[in-house]
Amino acid sequence: MLILKCPAQLQLLEETLRKSLPTTLPVLGTVMTVARGNPASHEVLVDSWPDFSIVLTRLRPEEHRDPRDYYINQLSVFYRDKGALRALLAGTEAVTHARAFQMMGMQEGLEEAVQEVAGARGLKVE
Repeated sequence: MLILKCPAQLQLLEETLRKSLPTTLPVLGTVMTVARGNPASHEVLVDSWPDFSIVLTRLRPEEHRDPRDYYINQLSVFYRDKGALRALLAGTEAVTHARAFQMMGMQEGLEEAVQEVAGARGLKVE
């Protein structure tokens, strides 16, 4: 996953996400915040740039205080491809299964993908 830091990249991503509202709403707010100074210490990750399949927003890892606090460890996701979502959940360092977390998204299939990957790993999902 690539962390977007360049203001021009964040602006382009924001414009792209606006075209798919309301589905992109969970990530769009964080993208806008990061692009405007990032007072909340978040980061924006994409699988590739500029042709991305998935966008993930999260608190910077160094800001995590309690690995059990799933309110702090919120992830927001927008994906164009369910395969990219499954790959994100199953095999990247972007989503750390050592911490409790909440995953926010508005797309069909998100809950099923989370349940499937968690079940394969023997993890509990609430």
